[in-house]
Amino acid sequence: MTTLTGGEAIVSGLVAHGVDTVFGLPGAQVYGLFDAFHQAQLKVIGARHEQACGYMAFGYARSSGRPGVFSVVPGPGVLNASAALLTAFGCNEPVLCVTGQVPTQFLGKGRGHLHEMPDQLATLRTYVKWADRIEYPGNAPTIVARAFQEMMSGRRGPASVEMPWDVFTQRADTAAAQVLEPLPAPLPDPDLIKKAAALIKSSKAPMIFVGSGAIHAGEEILELAEMIDAPVVAFRSGRGIVSNAHELGLTMAAAYRLWPTTDLMIAVGTRAELPASGFRWPYQPSGLKSIRIDIDPAEMRRIISDVAIVADAKAGTADLVAAVRKAGYARTRGRREAIRQATATAQTEIQRIQPQMAYLNILREVLPANAIVTDELSQVGFASWYGFPVYQTRTFITSGYQGTLGSGFPTALGAKVANPDKPVVAITGDGGFMFGVQELSTAVQFNIGVVTLVFNNNAYGNVRRDQRERFDGRVVASDLVNPDFVKLAESFGVAAARVTAPDQFRAVLEKALAHGGPYLVSVEVTRDSEVSPWAFIHPPKP
Repeated sequence: MTTLTGGEAIVSGLVAHGVDTVFGLPGAQVYGLFDAFHQAQLKVIGARHEQACGYMAFGYARSSGRPGVFSVVPGPGVLNASAALLTAFGCNEPVLCVTGQVPTQFLGKGRGHLHEMPDQLATLRTYVKWADRIEYPGNAPTIVARAFQEMMSGRRGPASVEMPWDVFTQRADTAAAQVLEPLPAPLPDPDLIKKAAALIKSSKAPMIFVGSGAIHAGEEILELAEMIDAPVVAFRSGRGIVSNAHELGLTMAAAYRLWPTTDLMIAVGTRAELPASGFRWPYQPSGLKSIRIDIDPAEMRRIISDVAIVADAKAGTADLVAAVRKAGYARTRGRREAIRQATATAQTEIQRIQPQMAYLNILREVLPANAIVTDELSQVGFASWYGFPVYQTRTFITSGYQGTLGSGFPTALGAKVANPDKPVVAITGDGGFMFGVQELSTAVQFNIGVVTLVFNNNAYGNVRRDQRERFDGRVVASDLVNPDFVKLAESFGVAAARVTAPDQFRAVLEKALAHGGPYLVSVEVTRDSEVSPWAFIHPPKP
């Protein structure tokens, strides 16, 4: 036993789990925790808004596969960070929020203490995977270890721990930090694997869909795809599991051209939003059969499949590969050529999405394969979902189905902290960027060398288009008045440049990447000039 403060006990647990970096914004309730960070020599990246703390932790986790940790004050601090936690929940990322609480003697009394919420834990539990309170320093080792175990077991997700204000500096005998291994994943059911192999054997045109739950299963998925000539498609989170440089690694624009003749959907580690939600692709081919492999049994209730295999994506796919090899599979004549043709046709068709594709083509040509790109809900960001080839996992980061405007720039900061040797580029629009513009100061203070592309059309471009098309040309609250982004960036100490046409972009981008420190490129786009990117995200029924 060692005598530790509550803050020191938490930090001891973080260190035991390999944490060396924390994103945070200190305040009265968590002073004792931040002092413990300092004493343990953890790297603390201070932000200018709690939401940025959460997004930086998300970007750190998403790009590295390691848990991202942030700390903010309770109440309004936690609520300010809630969009980032909700994004981590939707994207299945291990993000830990460490926060405070009112002093012990005021817990549950509703006295209106500083930052008090009616029930903070209950609120957190609606959008994190697991949350608990540490009431004594001696409880910290077990609860911190449990938080990491919950985040990393099964379907990954965020967690939160809170500690009363006074306990952060209260001393008590405390046991050594614990590390609890992730709980074992359920093993694939051999009978279901055999049934799935039989479905594959009888199919002529299978298609594989992958998501974030399959990030670690790329080798097995590619082996299956090559064995049965199945294109592999990812909407957002699974991009890079099979490289778009491989002829079987398709964007959703190319895959949709093959959808009418698809007779078997194989979904691995994905919610299957594209083919099965009814929100993206508008129909399913007649007679379509489906196989799902997912570690989360709840997924099998959300979308009913012909064969539902509850298992880790890697283990489940490996067993399926072995079963298909044993059962045999007769390739469909001309299948590979049809896949190649779909890719070529889609690549030609998406070039009409201008000027977005002109910029994305140059961005892909300039960046190395391992560069990390974060998207934003913007006209270029939407087009990047299908117009920006991705070659490796964890290099294309989106906010998933949450679609959280303002996430791109701070997420990129966190990704760069986790990957200092890789180029990191944030694709943003003027609307989303202004949600977190103050974090330019964070980039300067900690020399976080993100290249930020602000595509400035002086509007919430998608909202404005929708309003014009749906409400007889009327627009409300979607036109924006912006600062001069170059001058604004320079006032923070950030190097910046302006681009007004695609033919200027390559030279500026290369200069920005070579700069090393934070760099902002303001790309000026005439309002209403962009071709809508939605034809390939919500395609019409053929």
